[in-house]
Order: sequence, then structure tokens, then C-alpha cells
Amino acid sequence: MFKKVLIANRGEIALRVIRACQELGIKTVAVYSEADVRAPHVREADEAVLIGPPPSSQSYLLGDKIIEAAKLTKAQAIHPGYGFLSEREWFARAVRDAGIVWIGPPAEAIAAMGSKTAARTLAVANGVPVVPGTTEPLQDAKEAEKIAKKFGYPVLLKAAAGGGGKGMRVVSEPKELSAALDAARREAKAAFGDDAVYLEKFVARPRHVEIQILADSHGNVLSLGERECSVQRRHQKMIEESPSVAVTPDIRKRMGETAVRAARAAGYVNAGTCEFLLADNGEFYFLEMNTRLQVEHPVTELVTGIDIVQWQLRIAAGERLPFKQEDITPHGWAIECRITSEDASNNFLPSTGRIHHLHLPSGPGVRWDGGVESGADVGLYYDPMLAKLIVWGADRAQAVTRMRRALVDLIILGVETSRDFHIRMMDDDEFQRGAIDIQWLERKLPSILERPPSAESVRVAAIAAAMLAERDKATSATSNDPGSSALPAGRRDAALDSWKQAARGEALRD
Repeated sequence: MFKKVLIANRGEIALRVIRACQELGIKTVAVYSEADVRAPHVREADEAVLIGPPPSSQSYLLGDKIIEAAKLTKAQAIHPGYGFLSEREWFARAVRDAGIVWIGPPAEAIAAMGSKTAARTLAVANGVPVVPGTTEPLQDAKEAEKIAKKFGYPVLLKAAAGGGGKGMRVVSEPKELSAALDAARREAKAAFGDDAVYLEKFVARPRHVEIQILADSHGNVLSLGERECSVQRRHQKMIEESPSVAVTPDIRKRMGETAVRAARAAGYVNAGTCEFLLADNGEFYFLEMNTRLQVEHPVTELVTGIDIVQWQLRIAAGERLPFKQEDITPHGWAIECRITSEDASNNFLPSTGRIHHLHLPSGPGVRWDGGVESGADVGLYYDPMLAKLIVWGADRAQAVTRMRRALVDLIILGVETSRDFHIRMMDDDEFQRGAIDIQWLERKLPSILERPPSAESVRVAAIAAAMLAERDKATSATSNDPGSSALPAGRRDAALDSWKQAARGEALRD
């Protein structure tokens, strides 16, 4: 096993990898920008190296600086997390060429699966079902019109080099196609540095179901089952769960075998995810392969008992997977909510500021994968995801109930978050029944946001207001004391007591 690993990322995923390393007895190195100098992942790592100013283009996206930091600290391997450089074939190759182990798939596998068009071509060649569409980027609007006419409208334009909804457009009729293609290309170029766009038939109201795979360097490739990721807004996942209400044992077996076949075709090693569209009739179509750790990996960990991040490290160190396909079956149900610094009531605009108070949920079956703490500053430099709240239950009904309870327990003061939105989701009858698809939230969102907040949310808001008012009083008392820059211990305890009393009073009111 490695003695020291550098984590080329930040936030909650950097902390997740650090904790996995700690359990394996591995020393860790964090890299950080000037904006993250006081971030939890910097403090929790054994060593930390400053790599640049706040913009990611001047820090977390500078592969040469990250490799230089690994050499400086004598790290034997680099874990890229997700996002940033995790799916950059050139970076994986540069790490390997520098004599450092890349904790992820080979650069060649990233290249094979990193482009959606290349992945589709490979899938077709290996008998993996794909949505009808092109395998090469579109040349111009005239070609797009010809292909769209062949498949029939609506069609979907997609960036060949990226994901997350960037460079993606649904086109419902011919007159919209040319403008949509231009817009998709501009967005793809801005997001990925590549304006290549391809076209596929738009499948109405499918589910987004993905298969987690693990592959070692000894020829073993296993499916860890499915994740349901259909709750999406503008192609961004918001809630994930495992297993899926729509996946039968037969579909799980066939979809898992298909994902394994695709991974083998790409020469895949380490953790990866194959994404599929699942139609109502049980037919499924390969979309793409994410050649990295997924944000939603915890739900698979909770239902399988397999620590995916630790196995990323073990596989990269040359270990063989000790379990067989028949050993892997889901137990219970897991749900993940992405807690973001966004104001759902205001078109999900990003919210910035300082987190004045953070109270984490606890209790049976609750997991918090977070990257922030009280006193943390939330800016606009990076992704708005603050943390992931994950729960496990014996069945889906218990998991939904448990998630709602955990969300009510969660308090974040100082920035707007998606917490209340998720509470409303847990209260939604269609979500509770699992009657969802990838367009469901877009159709449902207006009615969800129009609902009055839950009684618990109103009570928590009142408690928060009381706490902030008492905090301001304490701060004012401190600022009026010229001989002290900090509240003395006795007065600080008294202030905390007054917060609790005020909060208790608010909670008891009718």
C-alpha cells in the first residue's frame, strides 16, 4: 500500500479521500488555493501545498503544479476526486510519466470513454445498446437537419467532450435546430474547450439509471448495482438513490453485464460508472461512461457495504478484488440529497456569505459527507455543492422518512441552501411513490416551489432568527469593549445560553 497520497481536489471529496487514506494508514497531502487556506481538507491532511489564486484555472486545474507538489512532498500517488482534472486523459498520462501512480483508470481508457462520440462508437462495436444517433461530431446545421429528419423530432444535441448538462439542447422542431446547434457549440467550447456536438434521438420521459463498476488489474470487472439519478434540474442531478424502484433483478443483471462488457472493451481499471437511459418497457440505452469517482458513490457504498474509495486505492496499489459478482446484492435502501448553496425560491441562484452556524443531523442510518463548517466562507469560485446528506433505511419508505427527519435536523445559517427544497421533495406524493423520470422535476418544480414551507422549516427559521439576533447582541457587546477583541469565556458561555433560551422559546410557541 502507498505511504503517501496527494489529493488533487477540494471540499467534501477531498475530505472523503483523506478519511479513506487514514483508515488504511496512508499519509495525505492536500493542495489548496488562496481561497481555501482555512478549508477543512487543508487542516485534515498531513501536509498541504498552496498551488495558486482562487480561480480554478489558476490553481486546481494546473496539472503541472499539482505534479510538482506531489514530487515536493514525495507522494507516491495522486487521487483526482471528481471534477477538475479527474477525467483529463493528458493529466493521467502526465502523472504516470512523472513516475507517480494515478488512482483512476488508465489514460487510454479515459481517452476511449472521455468523448461521448468515441464511447458510442466503442459501445456499438461491442454490442452495447445505444440511443440512435451519430457517432461523429456534427459538421454543420445542414448535416444536423438531415440526421434529425431521419430519426424524427424531438432530438437532443450533446457536447462530445463533457457532461453536467453543458452544451446540451432539446430540439422539438426543425426551425429551432440551427440556433440550438450554435448555442450548444458555444457552451461546449466555453465549458470544455471543445465545440464538438453530436445528435441523438430524444427519448421521452426515461429514467437515468447508472451502474457502478469496479475493475482490478488482474482481469476482474464487477458491477456493484444501480443508482437511480432521475431527479434532475437542467441535467444536474439533485437526488440519487440505490437501488431503483424501476429495476427488476433481471434488468439489474442485464444492465450490469452490459456495463461490465463496456468497461472490458475500454480496458478499464479502477472505479467507473456507466450511465443508461431506462425506458418504461425495460429497454435501456448506454449514454456514456464516467471515468472517475461519482458524486453519488455513497448510496452504493451503503447498500453494498463496499468502500469504493478504499478500493480505488487498493486497486491502484495492485490488489485483487476479493469478492465475486454473485456476492453483490443490494441490502436496504439509500438516498442522497446534494446540499448546495443555492436559493431554490429564486431560480436556484448561487448564495454566498459566511456560514455562521452549522448543526449536523445524526441518528440511525445518517451519513454526512461535507466540506464546510461553521465560520466557512462560501464564494463563487467553485461548485455550489457544500455537502451530501445520505441516509440508509431497511426499505425505500423508511429511507424517505429518515431523510426528511435528517433534513429537518440540518441547520445552516448564513447562506441560502437547498435544504428546504429537499424537504418538499420528501413530502411529494409522486416522489414517495418513485413515479419519476429525468423530465419529472422540470414539470413538477413550479408546483413544488409554490407550496408553503413545512411547519418544521418555519420553526427552524424562527430559531435561526433568534440565534442570529442574540449573536449580534454578543458581537455588539464585544465591539464596545475596547480592551478585548474576543468575548471572554464567561460572557461567551452566557451568550450561548441566551441563544439556547431564545431558540427554546421560539420552538415552544404556537
